Amino acid sequence: MAIDHGEYVDQGARGGYRGYGDDGHGGDYRPRARDHRVPAVLRAPLEGRTWREFLHLLLNLPIAVVGFSYAIVMLTAGAGLLVTFVGVPVLAAGLAGCRALGAVERTRARALLRLDVASPEPLRPAKGRSGPTAWLGALLKSGVSWRHLLYALLHLPWAMASFVTSLTLWAMGWAVFLYPAYQWMYPRYWGQPGMQLYGDSDGTAFYLDNPFETAVTSAAGLVVVLGTPWVIRGLAQVDRLLVLGLLGPSRMAYRVTELESDRVVVVDTASADLRRIERDLHDGAQARLVALAMDLGLAKEKLEKDPEAAARMVDEAHGEVKTALQELRDLARGIHPAILTDRGLGPALSALASRCTVPVTVDVDLASRPAAAIEGSAYFTVSELLQNISKHSGARTANVDVWRSQDRLMLQVRDDGRGGASTERGGGLAGLAERLDAVDGLLVVDSPAGGPTVITAELPWRG
Repeated sequence: MAIDHGEYVDQGARGGYRGYGDDGHGGDYRPRARDHRVPAVLRAPLEGRTWREFLHLLLNLPIAVVGFSYAIVMLTAGAGLLVTFVGVPVLAAGLAGCRALGAVERTRARALLRLDVASPEPLRPAKGRSGPTAWLGALLKSGVSWRHLLYALLHLPWAMASFVTSLTLWAMGWAVFLYPAYQWMYPRYWGQPGMQLYGDSDGTAFYLDNPFETAVTSAAGLVVVLGTPWVIRGLAQVDRLLVLGLLGPSRMAYRVTELESDRVVVVDTASADLRRIERDLHDGAQARLVALAMDLGLAKEKLEKDPEAAARMVDEAHGEVKTALQELRDLARGIHPAILTDRGLGPALSALASRCTVPVTVDVDLASRPAAAIEGSAYFTVSELLQNISKHSGARTANVDVWRSQDRLMLQVRDDGRGGASTERGGGLAGLAERLDAVDGLLVVDSPAGGPTVITAELPWRG
C-alpha cells in the first residue's frame, strides 16, 4: 500500500508558467505540514512519492528507447537526404515527433514526479509568411525543437542507468529483507539448506542456513530497503532537471511571459490610479470650486444691497478656498509627495507615520537614495500598510524599518494588533503584492491569529 506524505511544490509560478524557481530553474520537494510519529527513513519505502518515482524510472527505459530510435532514424535520414529537398521535410518531421514526445514526457512528469512544466512557446512562422514552407522553416529554426531532439538523444543512457540501478536495488533489497519468509522453500523444493552464496567445482559451497546468518542477511536487506527510496529520489531529481532544462520554455521565453504579466499589472494599477485621481478631483476639489464660484456670484449681487451679508458670504468662501487647497495638497501628496522628492525616504516616512492613528516608530538606515521609482514604490507600500494598521489591526504601536541589503531595498512593518492579515486574492495585500511583483519585488506576510503582524517587502535597489 502506498502512503503519500508529500508533494512536489513549484516555486515562482508567475504568468501561467510553473515549474521554475526564483531563478527560473526549478522547484523543490516540500513535505506537507503534517506531524509524523514515524521517522521519514522508515516511512519512505511505503510513501506514495517513492512508488510514483520508482514507476517513472521503470518507464524511462521503454520510452527512451522509442524516442532515441525515432530521433536517430529521422536525424540520419534527414541529414542523408539533405542533398535533395526531401531531407528538409524528413528532418522537420523528426523534430515535430520529438516535440510530441516532449509533450508525453511533460505529462508523465506531471503525473508521477509532481512537476508541472508549461508547454514551450508555440511555433510561429516568420511574419508575413504562411503555408507548409513557413512551418517547416519555423520547425527547423526553433531552438525548442532542437532541445527536444537533444532530450531524446541524452535520455536513453540516463534511462538505462536509472532503470538498472533502481530496479536492482529495489528487487535485491526486498528479496534479501524477506529471506526469512521464504527460506523454507530451499530444503523443501530445491534440496538445499538455504540460499547459496558461494560454490565451486570442488563441491565447496556456502549457504545461509542458520538463524544468525538469516538474521544478518535480513538486516542487510532492511538497510538496502530503507536506503533505496533516497537513491530513487536522487535519480528522479535528475529526471526533473532534464525535463525542466530541455522540455520547458526557454529562460528568455519565461522572462518575456513574466514581463508581459508585469506590464499588465502596471497598466492596470496606473489606470486605477488615474480613475481614483479623476474621482477625487470630481467629487472633492472640483465640487468645492463650483460651489465657491456660485457663492462668490451671490456675494457679488448682494454687495451693493446688503454689504454685511456679502461680507459673510465672502468669509465663508474664503474658508471653502482653504478646504479646497488642503484637498488638492492631499491629492498631490497621494500622487507623489513633495517631501519625498526633496528630502528622501526617511523624512517622508516620518511625516507619513505622524498622520497614522497608531503611534509609529520609523527607523531608516540608508547611506544613499534609491531610484525615484523605487523610492516611490517603497513610500506607497508603507503608506498602504500603515492605513491597514489604522483601519483593521487594532494595534497599540507599530514600527517601520528600512534598510539596504546588497542590491535589495528592505522594508519591514510590525504591529502588535490582532493579526490574521493575508495575501489572499481579493484583499488589499494581494493587490500590493502584485504591484511589488511588477517591479521584481516581493511581499512576505507573517500574521498569526492574535498577532503580532510582521510584513516584509523587498524591492530591487536601483541607484
